[in-house]
Amino acid sequence: MTPIILIPARLGSTRLPGKVLADIAGLPMIAHVLRRGQEAGLGPVAVACAEAELAAVVTRHGGIAILTDPDLPSGSDRIHAALDELDPSGRHDVVINLQGDLPGIDPACLSTVLRPLALGYDIGTLVAPITSATEALSPSVVKCVCAFAEGETVAPALYFSRNAVPGGEGPLWHHIGIYAYRREALGRFVALPPSPLERREKLEQLRALEAGMRIGAARVAAAPFGVDTPADLEHARQLLGGGR
Repeated sequence: MTPIILIPARLGSTRLPGKVLADIAGLPMIAHVLRRGQEAGLGPVAVACAEAELAAVVTRHGGIAILTDPDLPSGSDRIHAALDELDPSGRHDVVINLQGDLPGIDPACLSTVLRPLALGYDIGTLVAPITSATEALSPSVVKCVCAFAEGETVAPALYFSRNAVPGGEGPLWHHIGIYAYRREALGRFVALPPSPLERREKLEQLRALEAGMRIGAARVAAAPFGVDTPADLEHARQLLGGGR
């Protein structure tokens, strides 16, 4: 595999507008994420930007910025557009979609998300065990229906929901919105129309499953901390205040 890491980013976040430029320990959040991607050492890292202001900040902090159409409907569409501009010859056969609101992500997670592709899946993603009833019942925590055989770290992702599924006794899995796509799988995915279950659950990855694409879930010990609200941002500043 010859991966490239692309970070889709825009300023128009609904709950925390402009969050990717929020200052954390003296750096904008997008610069922290960019550094984590670079520390993974897997390949080139670039930010697929919706706005020129954001692209200028990325460039100022030594990153590669690709300006994309601000009207693109999703981060997947944004990284697909950036990929076509960055690598028209198709040298990179795997694309890692790293979200721009994970400033404290462990770079090792980006290697882990590649494991399902090595096993033949079209798309790889990450899950972590759910450890509390609050997390299980929260609709903001997306659950992945998967079951790991003993000793295995990758399992087929059968469904995703905002509800606490599956039922019965056993672990629940918190879906982490980082993806690794085979290049042809990304192209196929963005060409598909939104699917019925995608619209119902408001979860884009269900489009792939409804189209018969195979998603493999690789397990990690804990979900990385994401920034969605002002309280999350303050927490990130506390966590990273003395760090990079």
